[in-house]
Amino acid sequence: MIELIRTNDAVVLSFVQSLLKDAGIECLLADQNMSVLDGSIGVLPRRIMVPEGDADEARKILSDAGIGNEIREG
Repeated sequence: MIELIRTNDAVVLSFVQSLLKDAGIECLLADQNMSVLDGSIGVLPRRIMVPEGDADEARKILSDAGIGNEIREG
């Protein structure tokens, strides 16, 4: 699994998960339980992880949807 995006924006996280699900790409929302540490105020970012073999397709999907700026480099 590789990190596709990292954000604390719940709307972006939900949108990305929906896009990937519709495309048949499995994803994992990592660090979702970190809110316990930040008091549920959303300071700590969450990560969307995808299988390495699906990363290029996932990046294209996000770019086509107009949120390519959210993609992590590396």
